[in-house]
Amino acid sequence: MLNRILGILLILTSLAAAWAMMEYRRFIDTPLRLPPEGALVTVAQGSSLAGLSRQLAQQGYLQDPLYLRLLARWDGTASRIQAGEYRIPAGTRPRELLALLVAGRVTSYSLTLVEGWTFRQVMEAVNGSDALNHTLAGLTPEQIMERLGHPGEHPEGRFLPDTYRFPRGTTDLAFLARAYGAMERLLAREWQRRAPDLPLKTPYQALILASIVEKETGRADERPEIAGVFIRRLRKGMKLQTDPTVIYGMGDAYKGNIRRRDLQQDTPYNTYVHRGLPPTPICMPGADAIRATLHPNGGDALYFVARGDGSHEFSSTLKAHNRAVRKYQLKR
Repeated sequence: MLNRILGILLILTSLAAAWAMMEYRRFIDTPLRLPPEGALVTVAQGSSLAGLSRQLAQQGYLQDPLYLRLLARWDGTASRIQAGEYRIPAGTRPRELLALLVAGRVTSYSLTLVEGWTFRQVMEAVNGSDALNHTLAGLTPEQIMERLGHPGEHPEGRFLPDTYRFPRGTTDLAFLARAYGAMERLLAREWQRRAPDLPLKTPYQALILASIVEKETGRADERPEIAGVFIRRLRKGMKLQTDPTVIYGMGDAYKGNIRRRDLQQDTPYNTYVHRGLPPTPICMPGADAIRATLHPNGGDALYFVARGDGSHEFSSTLKAHNRAVRKYQLKR
């Protein structure tokens, strides 16, 4: 009798084991229950495999959380899952899910810093990104630069315009540090390659002039020519007399046009009043504006005026410049 009972138990155990193995193999070969567009899954920092399995089961994506834990332990991936936000495509099987989580192929987001933006516009874009972790709210520009490890530096122009990709949860501080480092490296590299005998003593002076070149034209082909005009003016000790510096110095008082009294207002940025460069950049110059500034076109032009179509008329004498002003600005 006892032997019969033991035999029955052995048969039942074997059947149960066979059924469990069959279910386990079915689990491995069956895609997760994901919507047709896939799903975003966030693995929190410090999350365990057991916690992740429960999370996926609660979201309805995983029917057998125990089997996922067994598979991860069998594959040796249980302790190698990386935190982050993942986009899981429809049709993903459990082993493919684990491979994705171990590889750390997190979903990335992007934020573009545009050439010619001021630091205020940079911070508006950074603060408006819901993918960044905001840690700088309420801080002044000076405090932000201190947090970045650059106390006393003016933030204007210090961040390279570009499109930056990052995972969700990246801090705004880390994002700015990356853009700052990118500008620092680019400026140092281009400064080493600069044309000889420029009237610029430091890379920062090049950054200041490049910011003016950036604001003066959006046409790539004109930047070296405009840079050449400003370089020659600096060499001759002439005032730069560039409107974008006046506008920057006016701050919130600028309402869309410059009046005669604005050109006479004594601000540190008014290049109609002061000779030489303004004290800081007036925007973020792009890489092309920096290269144009450090490799300006030759020639004898000392003036330029907007034609009204995005291009400029260049002149080497004041008389010719005044004729161009009458033609293109005063329409005479």
